[in-house]
Amino acid sequence: MIDSILTFCDEVLSNPVWFYVITLLIKIVICFAITILFIPVCVYIERRVAAWIQDRVGPNRAGIPLSIFRRFGAKSDLPFKKTLDYFGLPHDGKIANLCRFFRLDRDIPIFGLVQPMVDGGKLFLKQDFTPPFVRRVYFWIAPILVLAPPLMTAAVVPFAGDLHTSYGNVNMAVANLSVGPLWMFAISSLSVYGLVLAGWSSNSKFPFLGGVRSSAQMISYEISMGLSIIPVLMIYSTLDLSNIVEYQAANGWLGEGLSWQRWILLVPIAISFIIFLTSIFAEANRTPFDMSECETDLVGGYHTEYSSMKFAQFFMGEYAAMVVGSSLVITLFLGGWSIGFGLDGWLNEHVANWVAVICQLIAYVLKLLFFVFFFVWVRWTLPRFRYDQVMKLGWMVFFELAVINIFITAAILYFVK
Repeated sequence: MIDSILTFCDEVLSNPVWFYVITLLIKIVICFAITILFIPVCVYIERRVAAWIQDRVGPNRAGIPLSIFRRFGAKSDLPFKKTLDYFGLPHDGKIANLCRFFRLDRDIPIFGLVQPMVDGGKLFLKQDFTPPFVRRVYFWIAPILVLAPPLMTAAVVPFAGDLHTSYGNVNMAVANLSVGPLWMFAISSLSVYGLVLAGWSSNSKFPFLGGVRSSAQMISYEISMGLSIIPVLMIYSTLDLSNIVEYQAANGWLGEGLSWQRWILLVPIAISFIIFLTSIFAEANRTPFDMSECETDLVGGYHTEYSSMKFAQFFMGEYAAMVVGSSLVITLFLGGWSIGFGLDGWLNEHVANWVAVICQLIAYVLKLLFFVFFFVWVRWTLPRFRYDQVMKLGWMVFFELAVINIFITAAILYFVK
């Protein structure tokens, strides 16, 4: 039975068409799993980091109190002592002191996992109310237009190196397009339609103002973001994201090894990195650029009239945009799946290819986690800008700086190379 199944699988995978279809479906599942599963991870990290920065008890230290277990005793310290006695451990020993350090003498730690789950359950169970005065079709379409573009953008991002099999090589990007950055900007720009439609279709003053703000802000920073990667593409001489990552894996991140040419090129690359990363904040409507939904001015902004899962889709789209934006920063500037420090070549020479691919996937996820933490850290560190400051930064600082940076890169490449 097992032999017949293995023979059938071997025959199916030996067909190039079925091999392509099956590997494509697996890549789609992995890509969207990373993006979708990172959304609750982002919510969890947001709560934990916010509580850590603000020194709040809830998400980090609250747990299930031991006093609820009546069979151990009703007093707060009695269950802990009874537990130590049950295992024959001294009350003043090292293990007991270690448990007190982690507050295990008071409660069972749940690490803030219950609160995100309760939030999700609350959004699922809330009434999906649609106000009678809205434009219904556009009101329902808007949340989808916010969530779908980040997921489609993730399709061109390679999350590991090529996997070599006996049936053929598998490129670890869902769609290995030769114009990856162009696809990225073409699809990500569609998110603005969702925000504008949400504000306009709500037939309410504050959501409309939030939609207008979002359209102006996202268009402004899309220009700066697009101009900022031109120096990077000039250096790499390709629009293929897989080739860009392979170039960095072979020559070192942000340049060619430790040559003096690399240190000169680091200047325009650093400028592009700052502009691109800041523009990602603005595109994802993250603090300090969340002017389209700031509660101090607009109640809730473009999603004021939304409830239940429609409301949740806007925030899922925001976190998905944050994850995809972080992955683009990693891919263009920080080596993508490349582990760096010469380890990529060592893995290719000394371990099996599938082991190297798994290590590269882990490196990619770790970099992604770091940037998610960075996004959350910035949110709870910097105050919100005024709207005129946001527009001034986009048009009078980043736009001019990105254009000048293109000429600087061209001059360096002309005289250095």
